[in-house]
Amino acid sequence: MRKILLATLAMAIAPIAQAQQVPVTSYTLANGMEVVVIEDHRAPIVTHMVWYRVGAADEPVGKSGIAHFLEHLMFKGTEAVPDGTFSEVIEANGGDDNAFTSQDYTAYYQQVAVDRLPLMMEMEADRMRGLILDDAAMLTERDVVLEERALRTDSDPGSLFSEQRDAAQFLNHPYGTPVIGWPDEVNALTLQDALDFYQRFYAPNNAILVVAGDVQPEDVLALAEQYYGPLTPSDGIAKRLRPQEPPQRAERRITYRDERVATPYVMRTYLAGNRQAGAQEKAAALGLLADVLGGGGITSLLGQRLQIEEGIALASGAFYSGLSYDPDTFGMYVVPKPGTTLPEAEARMDATLEYLLENGVDPDRLARSKASLLASEIYAMDSQRGLAQRYGAALTSGLTVADVAAWPAILQAVTEDDILAAAKEVLDIRRSVTGYLTGTEETSQ
Repeated sequence: MRKILLATLAMAIAPIAQAQQVPVTSYTLANGMEVVVIEDHRAPIVTHMVWYRVGAADEPVGKSGIAHFLEHLMFKGTEAVPDGTFSEVIEANGGDDNAFTSQDYTAYYQQVAVDRLPLMMEMEADRMRGLILDDAAMLTERDVVLEERALRTDSDPGSLFSEQRDAAQFLNHPYGTPVIGWPDEVNALTLQDALDFYQRFYAPNNAILVVAGDVQPEDVLALAEQYYGPLTPSDGIAKRLRPQEPPQRAERRITYRDERVATPYVMRTYLAGNRQAGAQEKAAALGLLADVLGGGGITSLLGQRLQIEEGIALASGAFYSGLSYDPDTFGMYVVPKPGTTLPEAEARMDATLEYLLENGVDPDRLARSKASLLASEIYAMDSQRGLAQRYGAALTSGLTVADVAAWPAILQAVTEDDILAAAKEVLDIRRSVTGYLTGTEETSQ
């Protein structure tokens, strides 16, 4: 009966996910800027986002952190909007705003009442090409970035561990460099570095405008043509070509010791393919593999075996970073209970992988994972900002509007054979990094 209920749930959620696909319209302005309109008429508000196809992985060698640094500098002002007043204007109009940088994109957003959308476009278009920077502004914000790194990375052993794992995982690709940058390189960034990066990448032909809310597509297009249409494109935009990974033929292992670590854990990542435009099936299988292995806590395979049956772990999980422009990683971790060493936890993690490959995927667990991932897709539609981010992140990662819409059905179509084939292809120890995070040398013996 339980199997029937789980299978029925997954089958029921799939058409719901398809039915709840909101209307999405896309255009391209004459200057190359893409415009995506997501209709959401539940409330008279709108989320306005501008996504640039440039992130930390697109930075010049030796200039790590420049993408994130420029994100900060974008709030420094223009002739029309003086330094420090951008967010104040938005707040005065009842809205909120922010920005964020990843390896593959930099994005800026505002959420306001619908009648304030023209103002948001006017202000964002103004700073796309009209930013004013000087040495004083640059030095002040560079100090802010360095302080942010000190607070978020240097003070957190887990973040430092993650940074070292990424550097070991990617032998040649810039995903091995942290988004916030290496401290010495950030400290050496200059005003000219910022201006060069800005003038090349912050242009309409390298941007995607995503507007989600109580709007009509033709109205948004008219506003986009009015405010963004006159902007001059950059002649420095070409296809994104990054250094790629050579064949990885030897597993790598690291141990990061820090006296601040109270709970040691082992984590392993493997180089893994990303979602591909028009061909997302392998990525869907990897996403379900991660959920079967480590999603849902103790209901996952790792959780059931290591936390419940063997009782050697406090926590365990698996993850897949598939929404990226280039191949990224598939990973898993185990937090052992006191008395269990990290090598012992790693051995039991490996035994669980072997068990999966030998015995296949439990039908109940697969049905539950499908239902869980499809439910997550539906819940994401409840947030207007989440809707905008869903499309913006996908489009700047090389996917299309059609790919985003097709994703729930592709997840539902994944079979046990697909998952096992993906596992055998990706879980190659030669393309892995196994890391121990520990407080003292003794805890990893």
